[in-house]
Amino acid sequence: MQKGQIVQSLSGFYDVKSDGEIFRTRARGNFRKQRVSPLVGDWVEFESHAKNEGYILKIEARRNELVRPPLANIDQAVVVTACVQPDFSANLLDRQLVTLEEKKIRPIIYFTKGDLTPQAKQAELEQLAVGYRKIGYEVYLNWQAFTSEALKKLETSFANRLTIFMGQTGAGKSTLLNHIDKRLALQTGEVSQALNRGKHTTRKVALFPVGDGLVADTPGFSSYTVFEMRLEELKNLFPEIAEASMNCRFRECLHINEPNCAVKAAVDAGKIMASRYENYVQFFNLIKAQKPDYQRKGYSKKKGK
Repeated sequence: MQKGQIVQSLSGFYDVKSDGEIFRTRARGNFRKQRVSPLVGDWVEFESHAKNEGYILKIEARRNELVRPPLANIDQAVVVTACVQPDFSANLLDRQLVTLEEKKIRPIIYFTKGDLTPQAKQAELEQLAVGYRKIGYEVYLNWQAFTSEALKKLETSFANRLTIFMGQTGAGKSTLLNHIDKRLALQTGEVSQALNRGKHTTRKVALFPVGDGLVADTPGFSSYTVFEMRLEELKNLFPEIAEASMNCRFRECLHINEPNCAVKAAVDAGKIMASRYENYVQFFNLIKAQKPDYQRKGYSKKKGK
């Protein structure tokens, strides 16, 4: 029996890296019965009689996992966010940040296409970048495309970590990775003018060795529709809201309609970005309206139901 990490999944096959070698494997049928699927990033035990004929026997406990993109044991995520083409969406950015906070994955915000951004829009984006930095997020925003200083700084953060690149389709994830390491030669695509959305170019999930760490280029997406956290957990996934809530009159304040709410006072005073609070309220209402999924964490189905 051998141990290794899944570095690629494609059409039911899983490539496992063990002692510097790659073994192509399949998952045993018992995983299907347990409703468990191996994910890229999983540490596994496997047996292999040849490099292209192996079977995964056991999946080690995961530190975290994502559904979109399907990955496990992630240390940090570079959220690639276009300034334009497709248009910047604070709502989509906050959806991604909330998901990463819930999974305890360190977010890095990287704005792309700054060189294509009209000057009239630059001041607005600069202000947003300042706001996210004040929260504590690392933010990259340059009006020149792919500056060597920014690329080198970003690459140094990869060391001894599993880093994922995620973001809206067409935001430029693969292009950014190609500038960091030209050996990758990842396929890139253009933005659909009709939909203002990018055309998917990444069809598989794979890990690449970059900057003394592992990096994933993942299939793009256009939206997040489901939140996995419970309603009362949401407020803790906005760091600035969690901090301000310490001064709320009521300990269980949800910062919606309660009186003497320190969070709403901070919004009125400009200490919390209005867009962040608006997105918090929207996400709160979306979670409230979601039908319970008893297979998600936080729910326990009563016996006899």
